[in-house]
Amino acid sequence: MRSPEDVDASSPGSDRSGATARGDGVAGRGVLAALGPYVAIARPDHWFKNVFMALGVVLAYFYQLNHPELPFRHGLLQVAWGLMAVCLVASSNYVINEILDAPTDGNHPVKRHRPVPAGRVDLRVAYGEWLLLAVLGLGMAAALNWPFFFSALALWGMGLVYNVPPLRAKEVPYVDVLSESVNNPLRLMLGWFAVTASQVPPVSLTISYWMIGAFFMASKRFAEYRSIAEPATAGAYRSSFRHYDEGRLIQSMFFYATASALFLGVFIIRYHLELILGIPLVAGFFSYYMRVTLKPDSPAQSPERLYRERGLMVYLVVCVAALLLLMFVRIDLLYELFNVPSPEVPTLWRI
Repeated sequence: MRSPEDVDASSPGSDRSGATARGDGVAGRGVLAALGPYVAIARPDHWFKNVFMALGVVLAYFYQLNHPELPFRHGLLQVAWGLMAVCLVASSNYVINEILDAPTDGNHPVKRHRPVPAGRVDLRVAYGEWLLLAVLGLGMAAALNWPFFFSALALWGMGLVYNVPPLRAKEVPYVDVLSESVNNPLRLMLGWFAVTASQVPPVSLTISYWMIGAFFMASKRFAEYRSIAEPATAGAYRSSFRHYDEGRLIQSMFFYATASALFLGVFIIRYHLELILGIPLVAGFFSYYMRVTLKPDSPAQSPERLYRERGLMVYLVVCVAALLLLMFVRIDLLYELFNVPSPEVPTLWRI
């Protein structure tokens, strides 16, 4: 009879083989655990925000359909390439945000558990990740076309304006909302330039999109302020909260919603009057979002949680579907009722 030492250590049933397999499994889990915090600070779960590119894509395609004489060389592959480039640039901004916000995130009841303030990230590696994501994203953007690249560069630059001292716009009341929400019109332009690089989207719609983003961002600030509930703690977490209160934030939300609606009206009258039929749906969406914002521990303070609001998501799908349908409908009676000339879709400004 053989002793345990005589058993072939390489046999599948041996203890050594099992220990090796377990060791490899532990090592694999160790690598994933080490990489996890660096993936987390890049916030891939926030990439859904780049859905705001979709309006630019749809409008550019619509414009191309109404101008068949223009060259049309960009398809879904180019749009997907551009989307990936924007995701990488956005993640670069998220990384620098996580790094520079760590000291104040320690004063937030939830954000203090993020990887950087919790001490699970080597800052030297994190800064390298920030630069690498920027290089990859901007390199992909340059490969698409130059207007797309410069829009992506502006998106990355706004991340510096928002996060990096001495500017650090996120600490200045109202400027924090406006500087962060400017990413909305930049995403609109990125979606547009992913399809065509010879024209630019209408200025009226670009400003309206900016104000929509400002409404969402002010709603986020309001939900955060209410969630923290203690003005002193809120001020320690974010300097702009030393100026804000619930009344001022609600007042700013109404301003942004109104400004967005007015500029949207200019766009509709100028380019496609049929979209005016979708205004009640758009107004309803603003109201619905306000209702969600007023909830205790509102998901508006973390937009990545909004998918849980199924009613809001269904309403959003209905709004988008209705507006898309109206883009391809012509109703001559509307031009008579509103006493508006019925021109063809006008040529937009050229670069």
